[in-house]
This record gives sequence, C-alpha cells and structure tokens, in this order.
Amino acid sequence: MNDATSLATSYDVAIIGGGNAALCAAMTAAETGASVLILETAPKPYRGGNSRHTRNFRCMHSGPLGPLVEDYSEDEYLADLMKVTGGKTDEHLARLAIRSSEECLPWMQDHGVHFQPSLSGTLSLARTNAFFMGGGKSLVNAYYRTAQKLGVDVLYEAHVTHLELNDNHIDWIDYTHDRADHRVTAKSVIVASGGFQADTDWLTRAWGPAAQNFLIRGTPYNRGVVLADLLDQDVDSVGDPTQCHAVAIDGRAPKFDGGIVTRLDCVPFSIVVNKNAERFYDEGEDVWPKRYAIWGRLVAGQPDQVGYVIIDAKSLDLFMPSVFPPLKSDTLEGLAAEMGLPADKLRTTVDTFNAACGDTSKFHPTELDGVTTTGLTPAKTNWARPITEPPFYGYSLRTGVTFTYLGLKVDENAQCSTPSGPIKNLWAAGETMAGSILGQGYLAGFGMTIGTVFGRIAGREAAAYAN
Repeated sequence: MNDATSLATSYDVAIIGGGNAALCAAMTAAETGASVLILETAPKPYRGGNSRHTRNFRCMHSGPLGPLVEDYSEDEYLADLMKVTGGKTDEHLARLAIRSSEECLPWMQDHGVHFQPSLSGTLSLARTNAFFMGGGKSLVNAYYRTAQKLGVDVLYEAHVTHLELNDNHIDWIDYTHDRADHRVTAKSVIVASGGFQADTDWLTRAWGPAAQNFLIRGTPYNRGVVLADLLDQDVDSVGDPTQCHAVAIDGRAPKFDGGIVTRLDCVPFSIVVNKNAERFYDEGEDVWPKRYAIWGRLVAGQPDQVGYVIIDAKSLDLFMPSVFPPLKSDTLEGLAAEMGLPADKLRTTVDTFNAACGDTSKFHPTELDGVTTTGLTPAKTNWARPITEPPFYGYSLRTGVTFTYLGLKVDENAQCSTPSGPIKNLWAAGETMAGSILGQGYLAGFGMTIGTVFGRIAGREAAAYAN
C-alpha cells in the first residue's frame, strides 16, 4: 500500500521503521488480530533498513538446529559477547536475547526465511551463525510477504517527524508523505527506525571532524529523526554517541549503502599500516568474526582516518573475495606508489615484520594457530607469515559505520520510559535500542538477534496493550 489517503486514521499498533525488528513486531502483533501500520521512510525498492545488508543470525542452540551444527550454549554465547564488548553490556538483557534466539530460528522459518547449509572456512561460523538464503534482502522480502498476508498496512516514503508524548502516553504520530503533512493515532507505538549514523552532522557533533571521513555502510535513511524527537521530550536514553558498530571497509566504497560486500576479511592474513606505512595493531588477535568490528574504530584513530592492507600472493585466496579487486604490483615499492604510501618506510615496516616471524609450519588459516611474531610492537599473535611472495596486493581501508549505539533505553518488555516512569504505549526494537545491550564492540550476527528477539517482544506487548 502506498497511498496515505487510503489508510485508516487509527490503528491498534503503529510501527515506525521497516527493517527486521519492525517486521518481526508487525507480524507478531498482527497474529493476535491487531490492526497494524508500518511507516517506512525509504522508497519500496530500498525498504528494510540495514537488514537488507545482513547475512546471518547468531543463535544459541543445545543441539543441531536448522543449518547449525553441534551446540552453542548460553554461557559460551555470553562469553563471546562480553569479550568483544569489554564487559560493557547489560547482562540481563543480553541473556534474554541469547536465550530467546533458540526459539527464534524456527519462528523465522515459519515466517518465510530460508537458511543456507552450514558454512565452513575462515568465518568459523557453522556452529554459531545461521546464514539467510539470498541474504538480508530475501529475509526482508519474505517478511513483507508474510506481513501482507496478515493484513499489515505499509506506507513507504512516510517520513515520521514527531511523536506527541503527553503524560507518559503517545497521543499521535505526525509524518509527511507525498509533500503533505499527515497525522495518525495508534493505541500502541513501536519505534524500530534505527540509529542516527546517516546524519553526518550528528556524527560530527559526537566524533568531531574525523566523522566527515566516515563511510556509512547501511541505509541513507537512518538519520535519527524519531530518536532525536523522543530524546528532546525526555524519553530515557542509553549509550555513548561515539559508540557504534563500525568496521574497516574498502576505501573505494560509496558514501552510503555499500552494504556487506564492501567489508574486507583479509586483515588476519595481512599487515595493516597507516598513511605513514606504520603498523598500529595486532592483525591476528582473534578469529575474524570476533574482531572485525573493532577495526572501524582503529582506522578512525589513524591520520586522515585511513589504513592500508598489505598481503602477498600466498594469502590472496584465504579470505572471501572482495567486491573491488586489490591493487597489485610485483614489488613492494611499486605497490607503495600505487597506494600513495612512502616506499622506503613501507619497505622498512615489511622487512621488520618479516624478520620477527618465526616458524610458520603450524600456520592454519581457519583457527587460532599461535604463529606469532617475536620482539615486535605491536605483535601479530596468529597467522604471522612473512610477506615475501610476489605479486604483492593492497587495499585501502576506511571506517564504515553500520549503526550507532546512542538510543532508547528499554526494559525486558522492550518498553520505553521517562524519568517519571514507563511510557504506557511506547516500545522500541532493533538498532534504535541496541545500545541497551551493547555498550561497545560488536559480535557478528548479534544485531539480527537483538532485532528479532525485541521485535517479537515489542509486537507482543504492544498488541496486548492495544487489546
């Protein structure tokens, strides 16, 4: 549905946003018999927010489940999360998300999602993460088909501008559509409209001028308009505006919406240098799904917010191919020239690294192998092989922001509040409340876990209140 004039003027549940969390909430509420409206800012071809770019769902399971092999316990899952967040997570809400993920996977299948057979290789995820057949866009499309069958109304290019908060109750929603102003009322309101990462000015206020050099991996429509409106009305917030899911992506990626394909997975088998051809962090600290999300911040801390990956011929086939071909040269000096790096400094850095490498006979690309450097700062603690075999390859790295962690604070029922108490008819799900759980860092597939779990909770609670 695309015509604001044909919509009802009032609904049981109105949902702001059109990605995974919004859709999980919509389907859950509609299945109770509630009338549901989704207001999606994006045009229909770009519906789905960042969920369009996702690939997988991290899932606890006590035995083989769907495509997942073996088992993945609550405690192991939490330990993985605590490691990447440095303990900066709400353990109660994290355990709720983790425990609930096991029942979500069959629910996802029941609502139209298909999963690939388990994956092996450098991603090491066959036990922990279920990959969507056709990626996130297929998941989004499947959910929209299911929502339509359930009678959910959807309005695209609906730009929500204001939620009227009055005595701990949302009275109405204002939005623009087709250059006209509209108002809709709903017994229950769910905010699932993501973070503010596409608003470069807001990012710059949080980060400083460095943010002008950031690329936005996901949708250009997540500008935090509803988040800002609610924060201005004293709705409780959570999270640090400088914390976000940020990864190192190919420096040739577009400013917005490059998505998952711009991510580079070659770091563990490389050395990474800054524009001065100096290494600045341990490239082999852990398996990539547990470390890829720190590299966006690492690159952000370097001069001009850029980094450069250097690998040689023997490492080229060890990682998922990149969407852009690497730069290539038969000599390090030639590669330095192509990348705009000081050739003499790069030669010194590589020679010093090579000299610090020891016995590589136990090199194993798909697990921590302990093949480490000696006497080098920073050390490379796994997969440390000399870079000696031409041709040499290079990629530029930029900080790619996926979503921001400043958001709406929720309780275990996904309900929002103000200092005077809970807001009776307002819930939040997905990236807009992920900071309630994630204080820093990221774990592959966990955003989809949060969105699915809390989307379903919000849909259940909002429908119950409306009825």
